[in-house]
Amino acid sequence: MASTVSDFMSRPAIFIDPEASVGHAATLMRRRNIHSLVVALEDHSFGIITTTDIRDKIVAADRDPKTTFVREIMSAPLATAHPEWSLQECSVKMKELGVHHLPVVDQRGTILGMISATDIFMAVEESGWGPPS
Repeated sequence: MASTVSDFMSRPAIFIDPEASVGHAATLMRRRNIHSLVVALEDHSFGIITTTDIRDKIVAADRDPKTTFVREIMSAPLATAHPEWSLQECSVKMKELGVHHLPVVDQRGTILGMISATDIFMAVEESGWGPPS
């Protein structure tokens, strides 16, 4: 399986404002059938909010998603992947960081898309249908 991150990443990455409610973030994720959003910060840096953040920091903590802001539960600074990485390199990085989602950036730091553990799983599933190598 010699695929690259660019072969399986989702495009485009979906962004959310840090001042949006977590309830709005959850609705956006559900409607787009995704599990993470990139948070665009004022200083031109980025964060991320995931369904795991919502589970752990809202539901488990018994917080109200309507009155909690994305900035309160997001993770930052943002770890990223590069489109030319192999899926193996990306998987190792995700494992080291303990994450399931990485925004994919070009050489200038522009966010091109998102790679997730699910995307890597789909690549594995696809490779399972091809002839043995």
